[in-house]
Amino acid sequence: MAARPITAKDRAAVKRLHAQNKSRNDIARAIKRSPSTVSKLAAELGLTFDRGPQVEAATRARKADLAERRAAFAERLQDIAEREADKMHAPTLYWEWGGKDHTYAQKEQPEPTAADRRAIMSTIATAVDRSLKLVPPKDDGAAESRSVIGDLMAGLARDYAARHGAPPAEYEEPEADADA
Repeated sequence: MAARPITAKDRAAVKRLHAQNKSRNDIARAIKRSPSTVSKLAAELGLTFDRGPQVEAATRARKADLAERRAAFAERLQDIAEREADKMHAPTLYWEWGGKDHTYAQKEQPEPTAADRRAIMSTIATAVDRSLKLVPPKDDGAAESRSVIGDLMAGLARDYAARHGAPPAEYEEPEADADA
């Protein structure tokens, strides 16, 4: 079966629908042509379906949304860790159901058993670890501060050496009196 010839009406429809920001596949469905035919017509008309800027903007928006969701989930994990930490020294109800008569027994302890505290600590550690992986802590600038102080101390030593002709002697703490 021979393909239906491309008409001026097809070209006009492609141009009009492209101007409406329709996708290649949407145009193909609208004019009842194959996507490859629409691509061929678009090329003839000097049109492209390059959506790079829109895709890039959508990708940035999606990444921002995911970062926000990760931060919210990290906060939930931190809340879980804090609730579990509160259980470490809280009164704990222990119960059992069983025995040959299927009896119920319960006992309140002033705090969880050592095994339960280990399990609580494991839960806390897991929640905090996952929280930190989702949203790592920001650098507090301590390393930068230390380097600034180191640079300042080196500059002061150079200045001292320039004024006195020698580097400063190492500072030594005065010895405490043995009698005191």
